[in-house]
Amino acid sequence: MRHPRGLVLSGCLASLIVMTILSAAVGWSTPNLISRTWTHHITTLLFFGFGLRSLWDGFMEDGDDDELAEVEAKLDADQKDNTKKVKEGSKDGDELKKKRRPFLTQFFSPIFLKAFSITFFGEWGDTSQLATIGLAADENPFGVVLGGILGQALCTVAAVLGGKSLASRISEKIVLLSSGVLFIIFGIQSFLSPVES
Repeated sequence: MRHPRGLVLSGCLASLIVMTILSAAVGWSTPNLISRTWTHHITTLLFFGFGLRSLWDGFMEDGDDDELAEVEAKLDADQKDNTKKVKEGSKDGDELKKKRRPFLTQFFSPIFLKAFSITFFGEWGDTSQLATIGLAADENPFGVVLGGILGQALCTVAAVLGGKSLASRISEKIVLLSSGVLFIIFGIQSFLSPVES
């Protein structure tokens, strides 16, 4: 909401693409370490576990938007700090800062790198990453990567373009309950499908 949408979107998308490819690679290599039967059963259990956890969280959701308020307060504090620093700096100082910038910021915008790193580390170990690993262990990893990137891209574009208005219109409870039902459906499908050797 505070930075150019193009930079934020490209940073988030780049991060999610890298995360999806890494997760699919881990999932693809897992059957080489553990038998395909075990990876299939583990994937099935993960889907049921994620579904039940999402349903639990959805039913226990009290409707408070504490997290959104907390993020907005943090963004306000960051913006105030940044405006102070900009006012204090001079043109000579700006040139000196450019020369001292870390290596990656010589080639990428600091906003791009911030969006990339926040998204990358925020998604690390998240349900979507674990689901990608499980799917890639049990299904075609190229299809998983393409589907994962497409799904993540659609959600990220909606979040960046919609921002606060989207968050205020879509209930977190509905999202949790919907994702819980979908994970349960995926678990049932995985349970009923035969294990490929």
